[in-house]
Amino acid sequence: MENVVAIDGPGGAGKSTIARLLAQKLNYLHLDTGAMYRAVTLAALRENIDFNQQEKLIELARKIDISFDQKGEIFLDGENVSEEIRKAEVNKHVSQTAAVKGVRDVLVKKQQQLARNNKVVMDGRDITTVVLPEADHKFFLTASLEERARRRYQEVRSKNKDADFEKIKESIARRDKMDSEREHSPLKKAEDAVLVDTTNLSIDEVLAKMIEIIEGEVQ
Repeated sequence: MENVVAIDGPGGAGKSTIARLLAQKLNYLHLDTGAMYRAVTLAALRENIDFNQQEKLIELARKIDISFDQKGEIFLDGENVSEEIRKAEVNKHVSQTAAVKGVRDVLVKKQQQLARNNKVVMDGRDITTVVLPEADHKFFLTASLEERARRRYQEVRSKNKDADFEKIKESIARRDKMDSEREHSPLKKAEDAVLVDTTNLSIDEVLAKMIEIIEGEVQ
C-alpha cells in the first residue's frame, strides 16, 4: 500500500507520540487504532455494558461513530474524547474489549477504509500483521518494561495527577501478557517490520531513525 506507514508495539514504547510526529513530518493523517478500542470501551462504560457480554460489545462497535481530525484527536459520535479515553477505568477494561474478535473485525474494516482514503501513519498492536500487512513501511517499536513504566509514570505526573510507579508497571505487564496471548490478532512483530528499541533513544532520535529509513520513498 502506497502512502501508508504502519507501526506496532507494546504500551509505553512511544508508538502514538512517534506516529503523531512522523505524520506531521510527512503531512499524513495520524490514526491511533488503540484509541479506537478505548473509544468502544468508553462507550461501553457509559452504557453500563458488562464486558463479558461480547455480542453487546460487537453491536456497540457497529453502532458508534469513531473519527479523527487532522491533529489525530479522536471523536466518539462527534465528541472529542481524546482525554477521557486515557482514564483509569478505560485502562482497566480496554484489553477485554480488544480481545473480542467481532469488535476487532468491525474496527479493522474501519481502519482499512481510512487507510484507503488517506495518506496515513497508523499505530496499534496488529497494524503490520493484520490491518495493513501490505503497508509500504512497517515498524515495531519496543522498550524495556521498566522504561515504559517510567514514561507512563512521568506522563501521569506531568498532568498533576497521583501515580504509583509499581502499579503502572504491573498494569503494563498485565496488558503485555493479555495482548500477546490473546487468540485473535495477538501482538507480535511482523517478519518484515523494522525493529526499533526506543529504551535508550530520545523521541528525536527515534524519529530521525525512522525518517532515514523511509526517506526518498515517501513524499
